[in-house]
Amino acid sequence: MEESIGILQAIRGVFGCRGQDIRTYSPLTLAYIGDAVYDLVIRSVIVERGNRSNNDLHKTAIRYVSAPAQAGMIGALLEELTEEEREVYQRGRNAKPHTTAKNAGYNEYKKATGYEALLGYLYLTDRTERMLFLIRRGIELAGMEL
Repeated sequence: MEESIGILQAIRGVFGCRGQDIRTYSPLTLAYIGDAVYDLVIRSVIVERGNRSNNDLHKTAIRYVSAPAQAGMIGALLEELTEEEREVYQRGRNAKPHTTAKNAGYNEYKKATGYEALLGYLYLTDRTERMLFLIRRGIELAGMEL
């Protein structure tokens, strides 16, 4: 039987990537990868729940990946974060983004960026289970059951 490894470990192996010192990453770099990973998780869950039209899949995903939705999730999660996680979130939230969300206020966008930075940090430090727990718990606490 083939041993299961996480997607990050598989990517590193196939592409010969060496893990970088996570402390060297800017919070916006963490948010960049966190956004992609979060989107992949949400899309994976939606697709696993059944075959639907692309339009329906997209409309469902938007409810979870928008800045207002992410801001609500992290707001609900703050008490459950470790000190380290809270620090990463705050660094992401306090970063100076070069863009803003089309459908969100400035504060919502900053909170969402902090949430994405936290998810990116957890992903890049191979804490996938914790990352998935926080995504699921954030959805639950925000009353947005997937």
